[in-house]
Amino acid sequence: MTDLSTTYLGLKLKSPLVLSASPLTRKDENFRRIEDAGASVVVMHSLFEEQIRHESLAFDQFLHTTSEHYSEAVSYLPELQEHTIGPEEYLNVIRKAKEAINIPVIGSLNGVTPGGWTDYAREIEQAGADALELNIYSIPTESSETSEQVEQRHLELVQEVKRNLTIPVSVKLSPFFTSLPNMAKRLDKTHVDGLVLFNRFYQPAIDLETLAVLHDLDLSSPAELRLRLRWIAILYGHIWCDMAVTGGVHSYGDVLKSIMVGAKVAMMTSAILLHGLAHFGRIKKDLADWLDEHEYESVEQMRGSMSHKSVPNPSVFERGNYMKILQDYQEQGS
Repeated sequence: MTDLSTTYLGLKLKSPLVLSASPLTRKDENFRRIEDAGASVVVMHSLFEEQIRHESLAFDQFLHTTSEHYSEAVSYLPELQEHTIGPEEYLNVIRKAKEAINIPVIGSLNGVTPGGWTDYAREIEQAGADALELNIYSIPTESSETSEQVEQRHLELVQEVKRNLTIPVSVKLSPFFTSLPNMAKRLDKTHVDGLVLFNRFYQPAIDLETLAVLHDLDLSSPAELRLRLRWIAILYGHIWCDMAVTGGVHSYGDVLKSIMVGAKVAMMTSAILLHGLAHFGRIKKDLADWLDEHEYESVEQMRGSMSHKSVPNPSVFERGNYMKILQDYQEQGS
């Protein structure tokens, strides 16, 4: 029988199928259903930095000290009471999840500055989380801030959290770095346990009738997977920490591709929201059938087989692929 097991952040998993941060983890009754459906790990929905600030005197100070320079940015802070639960409720959800299921539970913190991260990172660990995902959702808007300053802020945040935790820590990144390989390498040197590629920035929409900025949620599509595959393929073998794909994973084929370029796990939410938790079981069966049909004994056997360093023509992940696509398009149109 084909072995689907893998490891991620030092955790032993039954398969590479992971439920990424989603609204499904807000309800206690869902945890058992998630495990029974076939997920090997649950990543909790994020606790936002704004929630932490909201429950401390530092939040009030932040608003007063930054409003003069960042008044527009402050106006975009979410309406906390409408969209989130508080830190204490979040910790209780983690405790209940650990009581209800036998698969690992990964906490998630979402923010951009060290501040309250460290204290709540410790509390998430104490609540029983098996690991922590730092979801760094940062959109630099100040022209005076350099790329080096942005990157240094990320590194300091990760270093501070790592110093204060004993559980594994992963970092969920955006693709918008001037040199992603350099940033990944610098994060790797902090001894972070994993990188999750990539964070999906939800883009605002504009209603022309009401002239209001809308906050619509668009689920991912399989086309988004290509960006993740490219960068994990390039990074594989050059950094020590584990890598996870998130964004665009909808089918067993997407899981296979993720493993082939070098990922340890494939995370999904949109596909589960679209097709229900039973989709995990279908993907797991199709994954095992494909491996058996192609005579793979395990998931580990194929890891990295389609990475940048393994394929005969590495340029397919670089500029060469761009030129080839344009050439083929021009020939088809002639």
